[in-house]
Amino acid sequence: MTIDHRLLEDETIDLVRDLIRIESVNTGDPGTIGDGEARAARYVAERLAEAGIEGEYVEPAPGRGNLVARIRGSDPSAGALLVHAHLDVVPVDAAEWSVPPFAAEVLDDSRYGEVLYGRGAVDMKGFAGTVVAVARAMRRARVVPRRDLVLAFFADEEAGGAWGADWLVEHRPDVFAGVTEAIGEVGGFSVPVPGVARRAYLLATAEKGVGWGILRTRGVAGHASRPTRDNAVARIARAVAALHDHEFPLRRTEATAAFLAAFGDLTGRDLTGDGVDLESELDRLGFAGEIVRAGLRDTATPTILSAGYKANVIPGEAVAEIDTRILPGSEGTLERELERIVGDGVSIEWRSMPPVTAPADAPLVDTLRAAVAADDPDGVVVPYLLPASTDNKNLSRLGIAGYGFAPLRVPDDFDAYGQFHAVDERVPLSALRFGARVTERILRTA
Repeated sequence: MTIDHRLLEDETIDLVRDLIRIESVNTGDPGTIGDGEARAARYVAERLAEAGIEGEYVEPAPGRGNLVARIRGSDPSAGALLVHAHLDVVPVDAAEWSVPPFAAEVLDDSRYGEVLYGRGAVDMKGFAGTVVAVARAMRRARVVPRRDLVLAFFADEEAGGAWGADWLVEHRPDVFAGVTEAIGEVGGFSVPVPGVARRAYLLATAEKGVGWGILRTRGVAGHASRPTRDNAVARIARAVAALHDHEFPLRRTEATAAFLAAFGDLTGRDLTGDGVDLESELDRLGFAGEIVRAGLRDTATPTILSAGYKANVIPGEAVAEIDTRILPGSEGTLERELERIVGDGVSIEWRSMPPVTAPADAPLVDTLRAAVAADDPDGVVVPYLLPASTDNKNLSRLGIAGYGFAPLRVPDDFDAYGQFHAVDERVPLSALRFGARVTERILRTA
């Protein structure tokens, strides 16, 4: 039997809408999260079970539901492929939205046709629903993939995965037995290639690491009417200003070099030479250039300041928090550089997740290219460095090579990356239909 792609596309949209309507908001505060992730995971389990695919439901903490299922392949010697999506979404301020954020409304748009609105439409219930629909379609058509497929639907990705991928890697690594590669977010969406009637589908082959630093400094406490030079507030302010003003050197990682080579070939511009003003060249590339530009440097961004409790009291301690994004190869060196920048008298407590990389020339990448080309002959898959973090970081501890690729063909002026965590998050239905077809080809042929 063959896959009924029309049924697959329609079912994808129905499943995505159902998942959006389950309010699985992850506030990061256990007291306010509720059971949305559990309800979403059970919904996925029910839809898979209807097709004869049994999954294991895992709830590490009340309401924090995860679902893992395995579809056996025809080649037991091939490493299993993990296909994962997270079921939690970031909070919303409904007053800022033009539509109810969890109603999963479909509206007509003069530029994009029918568009699905809702928190999670792109990040990432769109892909979760697609994977469930593809698994059901394959089972209906009695299609057996070459490799074992492990389908994972995680909780808590938006807060680091402590009750999702991180917990499963630590406590239930058996559910990932035999997995060598993984596909998840953030990538697969199309971006225009300026001056060329072609589209690039970005493939995240690497991710920046992420680190959080707590800066502390102490000074002499006392009455504000008797100022002291040993003022903790002033010292932390100088440290934060120094961090803000510091620009880390531009560096081309392997993933960024692959992107520049590919876009250089597509546009006919020199993006790889030593004398190239790279940041100016990236400005010419629209959405793609903006994304890649964020992966050119290490960054350290002050985000929280805390000191004092009364205007006429000099506090004895001041605290600042920073968010750092770490290029592959900068592990350890960035922390030492930041300690030098903030100067004496300021201590830093670190918590971090290292950057991850995966081979850009793996056979799986060829599979992704072929799957896209079958539906979009003018499309080309282009590696890039994701400047953010996904569950691939947690999975990498098991030696799993993670790729960001959830396929969506979107209109040239539609910024799919910009939908993540955005007000009025949305996706054209045509993009979901494309994603269903391409995902089916990937899972069948990988």
